[in-house]
Amino acid sequence: MASTGEFELALLTSDVSAARAALPPIERPPQVDVLTTLEEVRGAVNTVAASAQRLMSIYTPNLEPDLYDQTDFLEIVKRFVLARSFAKVRVLLGDPTRLMRETHRFVAMSRRLSSYIDIRPLDEDTPEPCPGYVIADDRAMVYRANAGRWEGVVDLDNPAAARVHLADFDAQWIAHAPDESYRLAR
Repeated sequence: MASTGEFELALLTSDVSAARAALPPIERPPQVDVLTTLEEVRGAVNTVAASAQRLMSIYTPNLEPDLYDQTDFLEIVKRFVLARSFAKVRVLLGDPTRLMRETHRFVAMSRRLSSYIDIRPLDEDTPEPCPGYVIADDRAMVYRANAGRWEGVVDLDNPAAARVHLADFDAQWIAHAPDESYRLAR
């Protein structure tokens, strides 16, 4: 049959459901919640930390006691590392003097569970203002562009955004690896 150059109506209406089935599913849009208060940030940090299955990565300027020296958070971390032999908590700390001069329950826990919790101090190259974030695995995160303020966002299922910040964290983690001689002396 010769074509007249016009669309045939049958082509436009033929099995639309089959054409839709061939398309990839539409991903759920990220469910980003805005945080503005300490209580919201604390709740979001606890929720993200509780969602971790393998790895928890924390970037903090000074181990913010209002977030990381709280009983609820410490219980979540303790359950996380003791329930899984492969669990790891990594912390990049902007102010390394905080490790020496203060009693912080998270630091004390990291000393007792040193094979699960690793804290690395950053050098003087810490960005100003310093961001603050917690990433669970490569999926959920709480992010604050300025850790000196409580404004931030939380997303419990956004692998793309979490991986961007996790890549930055990993680069900083590798760049601030302790000297091997220091580890042997410890």
